[in-house]
Amino acid sequence: MQDNTDYRKTPYYGVGRASDLTGSDRRLYRFFEMVPGLIAWITIIGTIILSRFFPVEAAIFIIIFDIYWLLKTLYLSTYLRQNWKRMKHNIALDWGKMLENLKYQHIVHLVILPFYKEGKEVIEKSIESLLDASCDKKKIIVVLASEARAGRESQDMAREMRERYADHFRDFLLTVHPADVIGEMPGKGSNITFAAEQARQHILNPQNIPYGDVLVSAFDIDTVVYPKYFQCLTWHFLTTENPYRSSFQPVPFYNNNIWDSPAFSRVVAASGTFWQMIQQERPERLATFSSHAISFKTLHDIGYWQKNMVSEDSRIFWNAYVAYDGDYTVVPLSYPVSMDANLAPTFLQTCKNIYKQQRRWSWGAENLPYVLMAFVKNKKIPRMKKIRMSIIQIEGYWSLATHPIMIFILGWLPVIAGGRYFNTLVLSYNLPVITRYLMDLSLIGLVLSAIVSFSFLPPPPANTRIHHKLFMLLQWVLVPVTILIFSALPGMDAQTRLMTGKYMGFWVTPKHRKVS
Repeated sequence: MQDNTDYRKTPYYGVGRASDLTGSDRRLYRFFEMVPGLIAWITIIGTIILSRFFPVEAAIFIIIFDIYWLLKTLYLSTYLRQNWKRMKHNIALDWGKMLENLKYQHIVHLVILPFYKEGKEVIEKSIESLLDASCDKKKIIVVLASEARAGRESQDMAREMRERYADHFRDFLLTVHPADVIGEMPGKGSNITFAAEQARQHILNPQNIPYGDVLVSAFDIDTVVYPKYFQCLTWHFLTTENPYRSSFQPVPFYNNNIWDSPAFSRVVAASGTFWQMIQQERPERLATFSSHAISFKTLHDIGYWQKNMVSEDSRIFWNAYVAYDGDYTVVPLSYPVSMDANLAPTFLQTCKNIYKQQRRWSWGAENLPYVLMAFVKNKKIPRMKKIRMSIIQIEGYWSLATHPIMIFILGWLPVIAGGRYFNTLVLSYNLPVITRYLMDLSLIGLVLSAIVSFSFLPPPPANTRIHHKLFMLLQWVLVPVTILIFSALPGMDAQTRLMTGKYMGFWVTPKHRKVS
């Protein structure tokens, strides 16, 4: 029987915010928490001041920035196109045949499905997708992880799911994460950590299953796997140079309810998919996100997911990265799993939910102070790795919050605030023209986005009208609005909260399905 209760932890493992530390470490961590918000606000306020008192310099800066945005858009579009081709290839690939030349029968898949108060139809669809997967179901262990704070109704539903589906899998474990545990934040991280440890105690150890043979897929409850997901994951695990120093990341499609979701929701969801596809082509920048996979050996070694975090999905990567002194990576699968796009009973509530979800994802900025603090303290990580990773992370949060605001609002500011002298200059007349021209060129990428999005849509319901399909293409004209309202603003909101110490808790995205 395996037992290793002394988890490997770095000195700052478990730190969720500055208040978890004392003395100079607390002050330094608090400063790092302020970094994303400070940089964002300095950029916005600095551009406003520059436009008022130095309008010529501001106009030149804005033109240069617009050119940078255009080049960046074209640059990222090439990665999107590359991953689009790779995804189509991987979806069509016979992964079962790929595995024939490998010894893979020892691999066991542990699937953790945490839920709160989601409806039965959401849970059923996720479990049934496991049954439809092209693999031996007796190699799959399902852990359906409920929350005590959700009440008896959710536990009764979990028991119903076990009675209906347990015989199809190797094991089907129900766990109930206790409420009000000191040091924990209610949310996915604390729930799946509890579930993983329960699986170790009640399944892996009693059955003497080696931890190194277990691949853990930590899913959201609405995650629906594509048929070859487990075969694809197994192949990548067995062919990766160092699988125990790697996490494995599929691409999230938000297709479960895409035909029922409003246009704003579809565009925001697809934009999130596109960003993950782009990152799959740049694995050196890739961190785990939402539904991901990891070896149980690695997971147990680093102490599972952090229990006091909103963004536990990405923090697990950074915990491992720091614990293994920078020798850790994310392997892109370039293979999809499907989840829900935001949908609520009313359009207004859908918009509110989109904003809240994007703000929660933007709260991933809470990882930056942890990373910077660990880089200061950990002398074993190569210096150039620290510098490069720090720049990538800071630039990512800065561009998320500021770039759309600068393009669609501040780009016109010198004309408004520059004064009478500036408005007599040729530059004043040409600035809006140049800005609009460069932005029009960058919007060419929307054509590619529309094509990629349409190519991955599931079959429409039988009663879908032709104009609904047409809207799926025309919806991309909403991008300038969505990246401002549902990207930049929640990004600024989250970073400002972190900067001012108004910490966020975990917000569970409501799942809603239209009933035919």
